Amino acid sequence: MTVALSDTGILLRADTNRVLARFFVPGREDLAPGASRAGGVVERVLALGEDQVERALELVLQKAGPHHRCLGEVLRAHASNVISRVDPAVELTDARLLLLGATFTREDSLEGAALCNPSIVPHPDQPHEGATDFVLSVRGIGEGHRSSIGFRTGTVRDDGSVTLHAPGPYPETAVEHAGVHRRSVFLAQFTERENEPENIEFILEGLDDMFDDEQLEDRISLLKADDVSRSNTLATVRDVRSLASSGYRAEFSADSELSERVLWPHSPAESHGLEDARFVRFVEDNGKVTYYATYTAFDGLHIQQHMLDTKDFRTFRSAPMTGAAAVGKGLAMFPRRVHGRFFALTRSDRESNEVASSDDPRHWPDSQSVQIPERSWEMVQLGNCGSPIETDLGWLVLTHGVGPMRTYSLGAILLDLDDPTRMIARTDEPILSPEGDRTGGYVPNVVYTCGSMAHGDTLVLPYGIGDQAIAVATLSISELLRAMRRV
Repeated sequence: MTVALSDTGILLRADTNRVLARFFVPGREDLAPGASRAGGVVERVLALGEDQVERALELVLQKAGPHHRCLGEVLRAHASNVISRVDPAVELTDARLLLLGATFTREDSLEGAALCNPSIVPHPDQPHEGATDFVLSVRGIGEGHRSSIGFRTGTVRDDGSVTLHAPGPYPETAVEHAGVHRRSVFLAQFTERENEPENIEFILEGLDDMFDDEQLEDRISLLKADDVSRSNTLATVRDVRSLASSGYRAEFSADSELSERVLWPHSPAESHGLEDARFVRFVEDNGKVTYYATYTAFDGLHIQQHMLDTKDFRTFRSAPMTGAAAVGKGLAMFPRRVHGRFFALTRSDRESNEVASSDDPRHWPDSQSVQIPERSWEMVQLGNCGSPIETDLGWLVLTHGVGPMRTYSLGAILLDLDDPTRMIARTDEPILSPEGDRTGGYVPNVVYTCGSMAHGDTLVLPYGIGDQAIAVATLSISELLRAMRRV
């Protein structure tokens, strides 16, 4: 039995005009770091005649001004980063100050290379009757293949129609703050690394279950003061600080639109990108709602699973995840506890669909295989396509399979409601494959999603095409369940 997918007509393509104004130091470019040339650049700006300054600034404001809400403020902030190189006796006109800031500014195109890997959840605010507003997360890939997480909003109505709203015109990044850390995460991380246990125990024994950077540094100072009687203290301090740098809080301005907010790489662990965020609206037993997102942090060489949490999509907290089941890519949380425990889909063996459970959503010690590759379209590997959807018959999980020519197709499995480690049904054939004009792209032969959403019997399925564009389809959940074969 085949499943009928309805194309909504939505095709979201990368918009190269969505740019961020970032601080830039000549000679220390991201992809080819070297000695700073800031001093010479400042001298050349100071040597310009005032008429040249004004003409150059006018061109900057004409070309870049429409892309930014408050470009002048940005340029002043960037100028302040290098103003120490200017002799205090030199009086700068406002135009020259702004041009100085512009000379140390670059525009980064959020989606210059690709737009892909969407995930969808109900919006925190639901003003409509007979409809569900949603938040669509997207992975934007820009210069240097650096990824960020952006957002769009939209509505699905009772008749199954889907509308995507136009995004706000001025993308912006958050103000980052030091994070609050969890003792359990540090303990688990360093147990796995087999770091100097005595040093780690000393640092952690003086900290509460939740602690901040200042409290951590106090313990580090005590450890360093006792260096004579210990070994490998410098290595311990380096590793502890590195882990602490991975946790932070990101806060957006109150007057920004949700679709303007961009989660940009902040910590060293994600310096080359935040990839493939899988969002879920998680409901605790007491009704409390938290939005979690697991994503892949990439530093240019290593990958690591990290977690975001937010209540309102304005303030986010990020922290690393630990445990043998959280290695690799593609962990996706269930939308509620099962028998008092957190559950997640994962793929720690890099090719099978697995289920993990834990008392701590940031630590996943082990997992159990629920589906191994069997069909021709999944011979290379399997994986999940986001968090499960709860139905009366079981947990509906969209999956992806990779087959010949590294072709990605989507399927589905059904897990037992009470025992999610037991698969009870599956689709034998893909429900969606790259076909026709949807076989090309930045990465050919790929259809892929990081999450779908139910509205009544309608499953809203956003999916990436060739890692280059995003389409949205709908299908009947009941029809999909009937098409699955019991196992």
